[in-house]
Amino acid sequence: MIAAGAIDHGALERNIDEVHERVHLAARESGRSAEAITIVAVSKTFPRTLVDEAYALGLSSFGENRVQEAKGKYGGPLPSDLRLHMIGSLQSNKAKAAIGLFDRIESVDRMSLVEALEHAATRVDTLVSVLLQVNLGREPRKSGCFPEQALELIDALIGADHLRVDGLMGIAPLLPNAHDTRPYFRELRLLREDICRERPDVDLSVLSMGMSGDFEAAIAEGATHVRIGSAIFGAR
Repeated sequence: MIAAGAIDHGALERNIDEVHERVHLAARESGRSAEAITIVAVSKTFPRTLVDEAYALGLSSFGENRVQEAKGKYGGPLPSDLRLHMIGSLQSNKAKAAIGLFDRIESVDRMSLVEALEHAATRVDTLVSVLLQVNLGREPRKSGCFPEQALELIDALIGADHLRVDGLMGIAPLLPNAHDTRPYFRELRLLREDICRERPDVDLSVLSMGMSGDFEAAIAEGATHVRIGSAIFGAR
């Protein structure tokens, strides 16, 4: 990998090819189709020029952590098939700005944010795709609701007229061996199954889990979206 700011087109292309190969291999080993897995390229801190290069190389979904950074980076016209995901913790007072920028907000994790997003979406009469973020390791410094809080928040999202909950998002604890993250990803998949049994009318088809260091383990446990930054763009 080449450090941020120094990566060239050739290195970026090689990184993207390698990530695709790893996704295909992980999917095949778990009896799944690689076409069912979306790569969300985590472009936070990287310039728009690098995003444009990655898009030209075939990536179309990008993840950002901060509303203000994304606003400056993506303020101009975007390709019609480019999808922008909010994957970082979202402050309630940034709900209006986030709705105007992102195609999907993956980091909904508390009732006050559900209410703020619904209020903002109602004002502009738009339907917003969201994911419920679950704190898989119950880590105090990480965002996400605890699993036992998930059903209450899912009910709030179901009841919101301008929010559509499409699935769950989770971040596993950082462990020395990526294979050891599988139980956390399995927990998120099983939580989705439990919620769907309790609320059969809700479609939680998206499981956004796995990052550069552990996305193969996430794919083995059913990830539909993997959020990959350093393996594509290099170290920050």
